[in-house]
Amino acid sequence: MNEKDQQFIELKINRDFGDIISLYFDFLKRNLKNFTNIFISYNGVFLIGLLVVSYLMVSGVLALIANEQNPLGGMITASEPWTYFIIGGVLFFIIFLVVAILNYSLSTSYMIHYEEQEGQNINKSSVWETVKRNMGNILAFILVMILAFFGYMLIAVILAIIPLVGMIAQYVVQYFFMAWVGVSFFAMLKEKRGVMEALGEGWNLVSKNFWRAVGVNFILGFLIGLLFLLVLMIPGTLVGIYTFHVVQNDVDLTTSLVPTIVYTLGTCLLLILMVYSQCLSQFVNGILYYSLHEKTYNLHTRNKIDQIGSPDL
Repeated sequence: MNEKDQQFIELKINRDFGDIISLYFDFLKRNLKNFTNIFISYNGVFLIGLLVVSYLMVSGVLALIANEQNPLGGMITASEPWTYFIIGGVLFFIIFLVVAILNYSLSTSYMIHYEEQEGQNINKSSVWETVKRNMGNILAFILVMILAFFGYMLIAVILAIIPLVGMIAQYVVQYFFMAWVGVSFFAMLKEKRGVMEALGEGWNLVSKNFWRAVGVNFILGFLIGLLFLLVLMIPGTLVGIYTFHVVQNDVDLTTSLVPTIVYTLGTCLLLILMVYSQCLSQFVNGILYYSLHEKTYNLHTRNKIDQIGSPDL
């Protein structure tokens, strides 16, 4: 890595809306390769697990389609497709939840180490050590968030009843919730706070800067979603063309191995990219956390002023 790539980006600065968005892409440009290496290192086993559950779910769906096309031929093994699909679905939920928690934590820990070490010598061991050391709090945080999510869903359902205004309000609540959870998670790991204390700190930072937090998550969430779709465009097009070939030529889904391979790889790729995009979204809240924290407490600026005024300098 050359000197330019290692140039440190100061995160503890009170930035406005536009500066936060610019900083996010600058941060990604300098750290994407290093973080991706860490992502692959700690997700190898789980990525294989996602491939297995993708195979089970795809096999179940293809078998169900085949049974619909040939009900007499599928009478004997009618229960097998559902077995594959249910087992695959249960395993998918478990593995995807574990992977989501792991990578939410890894992206947070990575940014904390980046700030503390000023972008130098960030290795996967130290990033993982922070996650492992806080695993108890992380699991407790996730359990509390599951309960909070039900509350959010209740509010979302109520707002959905209101035409137009309710839809807009629903999006505002959604992005506020995302900002609150992400910033609180940073407060917990960075400041070594308890779960409820971290949630209170996150609420304090985000609620006092409501529109900045909502706007940053909306704009960058939208841009990450576009990037996600662009990355999927080529494999999605190939799978679409193959699906057209299957339909036009009446390919037997039960006797040909190719459809299973194509759809399994396509599903697995989709799941991996979903997890990775979640990491990119948490970087958004990391930059937001440092900016809002500095705006609220002004600690870094005062420390710089103290250093300038120090007689030792």
